[in-house]
Amino acid sequence: MTNAVGPRAVFGIIVPSTNTVVEHDYWSARVPGVAFRAGSMHIPNPAMGDDAGFEALLVQIRASIDTAVRDALTAEPDRMVMGMSAETFWGGVEGNAAFEDRLRARTGLPVTTGAGSCRAALRELGCHRIAVFSPYQPIADREVGRFFTEAGFDVAAITGLRCPTATDIARVPSARLRAVVAELDAPDVDAIVQVGTNLSFVALADTLEEELGKPVIAINAATLWHALRSHGLPDQLPGAGRLLRSH
Repeated sequence: MTNAVGPRAVFGIIVPSTNTVVEHDYWSARVPGVAFRAGSMHIPNPAMGDDAGFEALLVQIRASIDTAVRDALTAEPDRMVMGMSAETFWGGVEGNAAFEDRLRARTGLPVTTGAGSCRAALRELGCHRIAVFSPYQPIADREVGRFFTEAGFDVAAITGLRCPTATDIARVPSARLRAVVAELDAPDVDAIVQVGTNLSFVALADTLEEELGKPVIAINAATLWHALRSHGLPDQLPGAGRLLRSH
């Protein structure tokens, strides 16, 4: 259901109300003829400073996702993208598949999720042994590790930044992200993967790929890549990593 600003495609994006990064990253990619319409999941309490707080955050996500989907659908999008990643890793490979099935049933549209996009990206790039970082608490990092392991990847390490609130995720400075990547990198690691869509990492990931000589996958770049390629759009875009530039 294209329109004047999205003559090639309109993607619905489901984002937490605390998230200020996803839409910025997608629009900054400047994909010709592709538009985005966000539906917001209301997060009245963004605290996630421990495992219990993180689980409480997910309860808020699950309570508000139907409203966010409803709102995004009013723009008549062509595809639905889940712009919050933790929920898409929950329950491992089966949990991700079940989530995607539910979202397809709710929308009648093809679906892109963070977990599924990262899996597709790593396979496209031929990576097997990975290191991962997130803004999450340990309970969520365990689910991320479970997904990647069940998907057939060797997870060398996972580092969680343990951000105290959902809004604080967007305040993590690039110097901290650079330091985390340096800690995770090793000669036997094929790729570094970042999850947590409110971390601003796309541009830095592009720089780090050149410095390290290996894939550094920012989840927002991965979901955009998956949405475009699954929709038959082959645009190769600069500044957002090798996935969008060369694959």
